[in-house]
Amino acid sequence: MRLLIAAVGRLKAGPERELLARYLDRANASGKALALAPLDIIEIPESTAQTAAKRKSDEAKALLGAVPEKAKLIALDERGKNVSSEDLAKRLARFRDDGAGCIALQIGGADGLDEILRKKADLALAFGAATFPHQMVRILLAEQIYRAVTILSGHPYHRGG
Repeated sequence: MRLLIAAVGRLKAGPERELLARYLDRANASGKALALAPLDIIEIPESTAQTAAKRKSDEAKALLGAVPEKAKLIALDERGKNVSSEDLAKRLARFRDDGAGCIALQIGGADGLDEILRKKADLALAFGAATFPHQMVRILLAEQIYRAVTILSGHPYHRGG
C-alpha cells in the first residue's frame, strides 16, 4: 500500500529536509515487509491568492488533484483527533487490511486546510493543541509513520506504553 504525504509549500535544503529524508528512508526500508511502502512526498506550491479563503481553496484543489482518486484521506488539522502512536499504527494497518491501495496524508499551508478537505477526509488527525509550522508537520508525520511501522513490526524503536 502506498503512503503519500501531500503538503503545501516546499521544504528548503538544509537540516529539516535531511531529517525528513532520514525518516522517509527508514519508513520505506522497514515498511516494505508490512506492505506499508512506498512512502513518498508531493509538495504543492503555495497559492498566491489575495485572501486566506481563496488560498485554502486553491491549495485544497491542488492537494486533491495530486493524490489518487480512491486514496484514503487523512487530513492533518489542528481540529483533528489526537491519537497515540499505537492508535495511528492500528489505523494504518486497518486501512491496509481493508484493501486501500493508497493513503494520502494531507498537510495544508500557512492558512490551514479548506473545509472541503476536512469533509472528504477519512480521518482528521492532530498533533496536539499546539500550532506547528507546516514544514515541521511533515517531519513529525514522517517520524510517526516510521514509528507506526516499527510498532507493527515489533521493532524496539518505539518504547511507549
